[in-house]
Amino acid sequence: MSIAKRILSRRAFNALAGAAFAVAMAPATSFAQDVTIPIIVKDTTSFYWQIVLAGARAAGKDLGVNVPELGAQSESDINGQISILENAVAGSPAAVVIAPTEFKALGKPIDEAAKSVPIIGIDSAADSKAFTSFLTTDNVQGGRIAADGLAAAIKEATGKEEGEIAIITSLPGVGSLDQRRGGFLDQVKTKYTGLKVVADKYADGQATTGLNIMTDLITANPNLVGVFASNLIMAQGVGQAIAENNLGEKIKVIGFDSDEKTVGFLKEGVLAGLVVQDPYRMGYDGIKTALAASKGEKVEANVDTGANLVTKANMSDPKIDALLNPKVN
Repeated sequence: MSIAKRILSRRAFNALAGAAFAVAMAPATSFAQDVTIPIIVKDTTSFYWQIVLAGARAAGKDLGVNVPELGAQSESDINGQISILENAVAGSPAAVVIAPTEFKALGKPIDEAAKSVPIIGIDSAADSKAFTSFLTTDNVQGGRIAADGLAAAIKEATGKEEGEIAIITSLPGVGSLDQRRGGFLDQVKTKYTGLKVVADKYADGQATTGLNIMTDLITANPNLVGVFASNLIMAQGVGQAIAENNLGEKIKVIGFDSDEKTVGFLKEGVLAGLVVQDPYRMGYDGIKTALAASKGEKVEANVDTGANLVTKANMSDPKIDALLNPKVN
């Protein structure tokens, strides 16, 4: 062998040895990044769900976990979310975090998915007992908080907890929304007997539909004094109707969740209050819990992530301000 060939062979050996060393060392430094935990939300275009995704993204960064951000572009796209779940599970992730769009329809798909990976539920329930852990607002309590807030706003405006009220639900069959509606109606029935529910309406998940329903209610119910809009989309639509008709003083509205538009309505007196959850925590703790579950660690079966009534009077409090202005980047 020539000297040139011997030098070339030595270089090739050294290169191969270096590569082998790098491969041997890689698992110790990149294991966490090889862990994939997708999060599947109801609507990637909604500000509320963007906050959830921001929390999940931060958890992924802090924990060194790959977190694909998945979801349909409308909460009404039930079949779309089912397909996304099936495709996510087919990729053999360590676990999956999901906010089910519809209670009954997502039950069997979640049962099936849980045969392969741990499933962590957030926000809304499904007709399944296969969740390893479930993190959500106590939505029944959230509905009660909304009823308390609406009664207080009506009393402040009229001097009494009496009058005709309405409830507008974004979509039928959604676990979290059904629970909010149930908690609200139960609280009104047992605690505020002077309030009479004259309309109990369902929309189709679109803000324009909420606007149209509220506009019709204004015409059909001239004695209306209060409304509970049970999610962000409905609060946007109802608030728009109240603003367009300049009825903030006459009709008190409690919404659920917040974004720039609804917070603006609150400041202007268009809305009397907002029941605000902690979606950032749902996303962050959802990923954190999923990682623990994927390692076989014991996790809590149910976690209440909390809810607060926000009014113009308390919206500048540090705790409330942090909920109204979460970091989404």
